[in-house]
Amino acid sequence: MSRAIKIAPSILAADFSKLGEEVAAIDRAGADYVHLDIMDGHFVPNISFGPSVIKSLRPHTDKIFDVHLMISPVDPFIDAFVEAGADIITFHPEAGAHGHRTAQAIRAAGCKVGLSINPGTPVEAVEPLFDDLDLVLVMTVNPGFGGQRFIESQLSKIETLRTWIDRSGRDIDLEVDGGINFDTAALAIGAGADVLVAGTATFDGGPEAYAANIEKLRAP
Repeated sequence: MSRAIKIAPSILAADFSKLGEEVAAIDRAGADYVHLDIMDGHFVPNISFGPSVIKSLRPHTDKIFDVHLMISPVDPFIDAFVEAGADIITFHPEAGAHGHRTAQAIRAAGCKVGLSINPGTPVEAVEPLFDDLDLVLVMTVNPGFGGQRFIESQLSKIETLRTWIDRSGRDIDLEVDGGINFDTAALAIGAGADVLVAGTATFDGGPEAYAANIEKLRAP
């Protein structure tokens, strides 16, 4: 079955000195989503940015803001990210004791709901929340830093989730993030992914290369 492949450049790999211009450039280059990694230095060992940066970027593109919350707790910050311009909010099952409540709060605030599983998280963690989801994100590196090597053992999770999604008949994005380049993109797509998060592979070569990079990721 042929699937449309969406590319979600991670702005962690962009030039932060001109972030608005970078977001506008990937929009023109054909990105489908803009992937925004939010890290708190507690749930993951790095700190990125918060709702104020998302709000400042929102006027630069109409593309979907795909907000990945690597923070704990999540619930107190949902409204701030929605107000800043998030379209999808993805959280981790380990980030709080009540995943259903978090999913329902995201939905009630007007956003689509995503769930992310780390390399050490079993795919079965998705099952209790499956009916509440619009997106499942499989991390193919341990979250916290860009530029890590793709963990191939996670391909079996992608394959399992592809089966679940197809059986359900629901329109759920199957997203992969971590170590995505022109070689690993083919592996992720072959396993069943339909949204690829790519930082370095998108932004390498500067704005004049973004369109070609995105197309090569889409059809590796």
